[in-house]
Amino acid sequence: MEKQKGRKKLWKRAGLILGGLVLFLVLVAGGYVIYMQAQYYRIEDNQAVVTENNQEESIQTGVSYTLMTYNIGFGAYSDDYTFFMDTGEMKDGTKTAGTSSRARSREEALANTEGSIGLLQAENPDFIFVQEADEKATRSYGINQVEILKEAFSEYASAFACNFHSAYLFYPILEPHGSVQAGMLTFGKYRISESVRRQFPVDNSFITKFTDLDRCFMVSRVPVEGGKELLLINVHLSAYDEGGKVRAKQLALLNQVLTEEKEKGNYVIVGGDFNHDIADSIESFPSEQKVPGWVFQLDDSQLAEGYHFVRAENAKETPTCRGADIPYEKGVTYTAIVDGFLVSEGITARAENLDGEFRYSDHNPVKLTFELP
Repeated sequence: MEKQKGRKKLWKRAGLILGGLVLFLVLVAGGYVIYMQAQYYRIEDNQAVVTENNQEESIQTGVSYTLMTYNIGFGAYSDDYTFFMDTGEMKDGTKTAGTSSRARSREEALANTEGSIGLLQAENPDFIFVQEADEKATRSYGINQVEILKEAFSEYASAFACNFHSAYLFYPILEPHGSVQAGMLTFGKYRISESVRRQFPVDNSFITKFTDLDRCFMVSRVPVEGGKELLLINVHLSAYDEGGKVRAKQLALLNQVLTEEKEKGNYVIVGGDFNHDIADSIESFPSEQKVPGWVFQLDDSQLAEGYHFVRAENAKETPTCRGADIPYEKGVTYTAIVDGFLVSEGITARAENLDGEFRYSDHNPVKLTFELP
């Protein structure tokens, strides 16, 4: 009888402990959701961006200039790095998935940032677009990549627009992605009269709204001798967008701006990470992986009238983006062309995908040589 009473007391105590633990976890989870919601906001559209270290000289018609774009992947993506949000499948049916949510070390993040800068400096371009530069983030160990880039290109005018700001993300549990303040940069050796941050439509569904970037594009106006303007538009469209619905809305807004500027008679160049296959490269490069679900195609027919993509002369030889679900191995890892440029009619332009062998980022830089009529 005494033993039976003892067992009942033991089970009652265990039940109380378990119930208390469940209640504690519920309170912690609820408190965290409240914290995330309290920290959450979206940046308003049409925000003026300050141009630092502005230059005086205007560009001219009939002269050749160069513009580069490079997604530096917050300094994390060495060629053997994999990212926890990337998944895929080998052609033999084996499922694949990335593992890391941060750069593997502060030293590696710095080395990759400096390596990316070196690829840009080697080409000495007149203008530069950079995406995924951290200002302050757990994932890159607090390194201010924005300031490092500004120092590296100190002779350029520069403009920075934030497109990812998040409270501390406790996911994955064993290595949380943490808090992030990051964005895109535009550099120029010539005068930038104005830069404006335009907010893209984004996914505001619960959970996703806390983890997705605050996508945007930055419009920088460059005076051209004779009175016209060249609009340099730095873009970074959404990834991880099932069905491509959000990206369709983003493209519609971009096309609206392109149409408006064409009607004003301005020159326009758009460049960056489109997160779409922009060169019919979906199966152009040897790979042992199936085409991943994030690859959507984008071509001239989907652009505003009077605009076209500039297909790189070496588009069949050099991709600009790799899957990050497995370490990079040429001929094994899936690759495609998602970075590059589109231009308004009349601009003479040619592009080259530079082969950085994905040493410092999951992207390769692209160089555009252009001339205004």
